[in-house]
Amino acid sequence: MGTTHMFQPEVETMAPEDKHALQSRRLVALLERLQRASSPYWQEKLAAVDVDDIRSIDDIVRLPFTWKDEFRQTYPYGMLAVPRAELVRIHASSGTSGKPTVVGYTARDIAIFAEVNARAIAMAGGTSSDVVHVAYGYGLFTGGLGLHYGVERLGAAAVPASGGNPAFQLGLLADLEADGLACTPSFALLLGERARDEGLLDRLWVRYGILGAEPWSEGMRARIEEVWGGSFQAVDIYGLSEVMGPGVAMESPAAKGALNVFDDHFYPEIVDPETGEPVPDGELGELVLTTLTKEGQPVLRYRTRDLTRFVDEPSPDGRTFRRVARLEGRVDDMLIIRGINVYPREVESVLLDDDAIGGQYGLVVDRRAPLAELRIVAEVVDEALVPQIDAIAERIARALTERVRIRVEVDLRPPGTLPRQEVGKAKRVFEQTGDESPFG
Repeated sequence: MGTTHMFQPEVETMAPEDKHALQSRRLVALLERLQRASSPYWQEKLAAVDVDDIRSIDDIVRLPFTWKDEFRQTYPYGMLAVPRAELVRIHASSGTSGKPTVVGYTARDIAIFAEVNARAIAMAGGTSSDVVHVAYGYGLFTGGLGLHYGVERLGAAAVPASGGNPAFQLGLLADLEADGLACTPSFALLLGERARDEGLLDRLWVRYGILGAEPWSEGMRARIEEVWGGSFQAVDIYGLSEVMGPGVAMESPAAKGALNVFDDHFYPEIVDPETGEPVPDGELGELVLTTLTKEGQPVLRYRTRDLTRFVDEPSPDGRTFRRVARLEGRVDDMLIIRGINVYPREVESVLLDDDAIGGQYGLVVDRRAPLAELRIVAEVVDEALVPQIDAIAERIARALTERVRIRVEVDLRPPGTLPRQEVGKAKRVFEQTGDESPFG
């Protein structure tokens, strides 16, 4: 593909030795800034580090890790590296428990946030003449505003649709002749199914979907691209609010299956989740990220809890960013069923590899007995398959047993019977402690 759809070709094709020198300069400058910060948090963080000995990006392993709990322990402003008066925006993520994770941005941080998202949109196939429909949530969540500013930085037109109301959104996508769609993969599938069922697909001209904020498998990609049809490309965008938001890494349609980490701003490592030691290249481990350029609230060696591996083959589109495989799950999302570790992403891969299964499903961890059991509730893709539901369920149960090494109950339903989630990240894992099932 050469340099097609590159927003910053001089950065995106930078020679490895030049990238190494840039990363080293930025790390040294970051540590010098943090040393000067009048912050008890940063003074304690660097107390055991001889900053003068850190002269190269290769020395990053001498720095301490950062954990998500530190955001809560220092809530709300303890991790700032600049005076609060220098912030121009504050985002927060609503954690599953306790206080939200608060992140502050300076004006330069916001400019970089826009820049990396513009890169990502261009990588997906976006151009400055496009209309991009942004259906991520707007507000404290970083998704909507992150992609919105990226669209504008690219020079394209942003439609700030936010989440929900799929019927209205489909009308807008058609009437405004959107070229790109930015949303969660589950919402992209929902929109595509509604468009198909209502005969609207021939009015839609969307070429690419920038899909993130929840884990999704190759099977889900196949379903999304199939329902949207034509030349629609579903590509993965990755980010974390603690690091920046969306735009930390992006998948290219020319090289699906790997994410380009924008490593001039976010330096990646992969470590053993238990020991914290680097794993050999190509082996699975936990992604660790350092923000080389962030001013307001940098992080050193942030433990993302996301599991992936480095992909060292050169990218066919000419980009030279360090690449990682699409995420295989989260350390924290692991379910322990009868002593076996199970990742929801593995289950999705098995489900959606079967052509009989639609994109709506849930994992129910049944804790009514001393040992937890796993039950999968999913829809068949077509009403004509309903008479074969029992045979299909047996087939999928066998495939799941082979993949995750435990017996799994499979409960299949007719199409359209499971609830659709129209706003936010799709909830896939449910717990059952009483007689009432989450799916009735």
